[in-house]
Amino acid sequence: MKAMMLTGIRKMEIKEIAEPVLVNPNDVKIKMSVVGICGSDIHYYTQGQIGSQVVEYPFAVGHEGAGVVVETGTGVKRVKPGDKIAIEPAMPCWKCDQCLSGRHHTCRKLKFLGCPGQAEGCLMEYIVMPEESCLPLIGNLTTDHGAISEPLAIGVYSVKKSNGVKNLKTGILGYGPIGMSVMLAAKAEGAESFFVSDKIDRRLAIAKNEGATLTGNPLNENIVEKLYNKESLGLDVVFECCGQQEAMDQAIEILKPGGKLIVVGIPEFDNWIVNVEKTRRKEISLQFIRRQVDCVEPSLLLMEKGTIKIENIITHRFPFSQTKEAFDLVAGYSDGVMKAMIDF
Repeated sequence: MKAMMLTGIRKMEIKEIAEPVLVNPNDVKIKMSVVGICGSDIHYYTQGQIGSQVVEYPFAVGHEGAGVVVETGTGVKRVKPGDKIAIEPAMPCWKCDQCLSGRHHTCRKLKFLGCPGQAEGCLMEYIVMPEESCLPLIGNLTTDHGAISEPLAIGVYSVKKSNGVKNLKTGILGYGPIGMSVMLAAKAEGAESFFVSDKIDRRLAIAKNEGATLTGNPLNENIVEKLYNKESLGLDVVFECCGQQEAMDQAIEILKPGGKLIVVGIPEFDNWIVNVEKTRRKEISLQFIRRQVDCVEPSLLLMEKGTIKIENIITHRFPFSQTKEAFDLVAGYSDGVMKAMIDF
């Protein structure tokens, strides 16, 4: 079968590899239909690593996927051949202290699709996953919904970890796919208003279309001043979704005393700098986000009910053979890209 492999920094090529086979009774073989390109995929493409997770070439990334079941192990009951499914990329052990305490997203022995040292990604024609990672797409849900359910789940989880945003004034700094997922989840929960910042005007236009109260581009305006001209008391909760130090600084500035800062973005540097005077005097609560736990199925349900609509997330599509072109587009933030999808 064909697999799209990273072969070096900003290098990628199609390689022929053996088709995966079922090994365990709970294994499910999946023919991939679509894969979304995530920011973490781009980190591996352009940097070759995220922190201590370093790519050993050749390596396939990709974890936002959906496909069709083609074969199942003898113990599989949740899905059957022919079913369209969303793929939960995390494969925990279910036995360690983290898993037993309900934190299987921080499993001590976690394997995650497209994560170096753990598991090859889903940018290939077929993959095998455990039954627990296969979620049937019901009703009007398509494989696009299935692939989007992974980043959307991070948004749903981030809002959940904020202890709720209903009737709150909310900020989202960085309006890529994760920032948009946070906003969609916050809208579904009934946030009062949204202040959104991003360095790409076309993304801000999408935010306005989705109901943002106020938007700002930090490249050409003072977004802190702009926010306070509209909301003189500041915001209740801010989600940092771009992994940028300047966004962290701005978030602290625009939060009201007692506000919550939810750090969702993945930075390319090793250490955040947090202003002690402002965070202490405002008594800001700080919450970091690590992927998500138990939020894929709720995300699928929100889409199935129509509470969350995804038509503004997907902006570009590429055939599997043009995956490198898609990665270059996303890495360069070109053409106002929000989410690029790879079709098989």
